[in-house]
Amino acid sequence: MAGLFITFEGGEGAGKSTQVKRLGDYLSAAGRQVVLTREPGGAPGAEAIRKLLVEGAASRWDGVTEALLHTAARRDHLVKTVWPALEAGKIVISDRFVDSTTAYQGYGHGLDVAMLEMLYKAAIGTFRPDLTLIIDVPLDIGLARAGARGGVENRYENMDRKFHERLRDGFLTIAKLEPARCKVIDGARDADQVQADVRAAVDGALKRHG
Repeated sequence: MAGLFITFEGGEGAGKSTQVKRLGDYLSAAGRQVVLTREPGGAPGAEAIRKLLVEGAASRWDGVTEALLHTAARRDHLVKTVWPALEAGKIVISDRFVDSTTAYQGYGHGLDVAMLEMLYKAAIGTFRPDLTLIIDVPLDIGLARAGARGGVENRYENMDRKFHERLRDGFLTIAKLEPARCKVIDGARDADQVQADVRAAVDGALKRHG
């Protein structure tokens, strides 16, 4: 596809949403056509599924049901939003994508990662992001930030600490397995320092992409 697909990943309170917006402003100011989106969500049907996933009790769904809901939302998101924008040559920046399913439902909930990969291939195929930025923060910092946000979208924040430990380990494992695609960025620092590393990684990806 003609465009570039950039995804942001990380645990609760990593600061992804702030960095997504700042990167979007940076690229738009440079004359790039940018689409900011998120998962679960990013299209009308996917946003409806989002409410099922991020609201309610922590025990609302088991891991398999979550994975199926995320995959359905992802398919709608790609078909309605991401793929058309990429075909038009735009830069699409998504707050979360498939690595979150691998980390949350796979490493977090203990589902077989190979099964999740098969589910992804059946629904999506071989499509992958061009660049994935994993914002990593120590657990205490991330959970404190997440708790301060408030709001109704707190289902995952309310998972137990062991879940969040497995989640962070999962993201770091994904980065080690796919170093060409994934870059880990220290999110515990000042937002300006984080953004500087984000921009450096994205500028490099744009040069490679041509």
